[in-house]
Amino acid sequence: MKKKTAKRPAAKTAAGKKPTTKKSAGKKPADEKPAGKKPATKKSATTQRAAATPAPRAVRPTSSRAVTVPKPGTVPATAGPSPYDIPYAGAPLGAHVSTAGGVRNAPPRGVDIGATAIQLFTKQANQWAERLFDAAEVQGFRDALTPTGVAFTNAHDSYLINLASPNPELRARSIASFECEMQRSTALGLDAVVSHPGNFMDDRASGIARNADAIAEVMERVSGPTRLLMELTAGQGTVIGSTFEEMAALLARLPAAVQSRVGVCLDTAHVFAAGYDLVHDFDGVIARFADVIGLARLGLLHLNDSKAPLGSHKDRHELIGAGAIGDGPFRRIMTDPRLAGIPKVLETPKGDDMVSNDRAMLRKLRTFAQG
Repeated sequence: MKKKTAKRPAAKTAAGKKPTTKKSAGKKPADEKPAGKKPATKKSATTQRAAATPAPRAVRPTSSRAVTVPKPGTVPATAGPSPYDIPYAGAPLGAHVSTAGGVRNAPPRGVDIGATAIQLFTKQANQWAERLFDAAEVQGFRDALTPTGVAFTNAHDSYLINLASPNPELRARSIASFECEMQRSTALGLDAVVSHPGNFMDDRASGIARNADAIAEVMERVSGPTRLLMELTAGQGTVIGSTFEEMAALLARLPAAVQSRVGVCLDTAHVFAAGYDLVHDFDGVIARFADVIGLARLGLLHLNDSKAPLGSHKDRHELIGAGAIGDGPFRRIMTDPRLAGIPKVLETPKGDDMVSNDRAMLRKLRTFAQG
């Protein structure tokens, strides 16, 4: 999620974004439109290999309710005052925003909600189809970002990707999609890409090894300063990465050449559902993370309350203060000096107009930051 001081060359990229499989209505909007299709030119060997494999069954979005994404600069009269009205000097703070109508629309939508950080999809989230950004799209995004106060930008990759899969066809398709995501995000000059660890499906240790090996393979092929942030999960089913120890094991398997380019995204709803009690043992949870993974690895916080109770292993996001976590831990996050420099992004329910809820949540968090 950004500042954009250092401009990166407009490299060719292909894409693969995330689906809304296990995401609840409180997760990122599932109505993203790709920013104009461009013919894929030269594809990588991985992409060519995956193209020959049959596509898995498409997954429907979790919500059938149609949401009209407003054009940038269209703020409902009922949306409430901008969070920018509340003084805030902390790390970049924002939310996931839509790229409907083109990736260039993401930065001004960040301004509409009062964000200084934005997360986005670089392609349609619930399809395997890949695409390239041309130089005009890349420049359009950078030009739209420059005049804003958005200082951190990140993408979230496709939920369809499963780098840990024992199925060779699905794993090849996932590697190709992940590589395209890293290429697109690097071309845009994003600070980071957030990625979910995969599902091992057979043996946990083997799944961790496959996941790490695929990350290393792609990161060695795609160079650039865009960082990969592996997201801690809620731990449902055979998903990897719901404990700090398991995430540390995945990271430890990466080769030294890519270690500095890979970090962690901590989602408050996920770790709470995984059993980390942020309500009654906030200091203990953060201390445990520091001991097992290391705060230097923490590149992003996803700030989400949880519809699901502690230890439920269910990934269900809720508005800040309206779920099982409550306001308290978020007050702590916004004032804890250990977390002061970490960018923070909401993935809470959008509501009917895609603006009002985010404004209200960002105002609340800015107020918390004042102590």
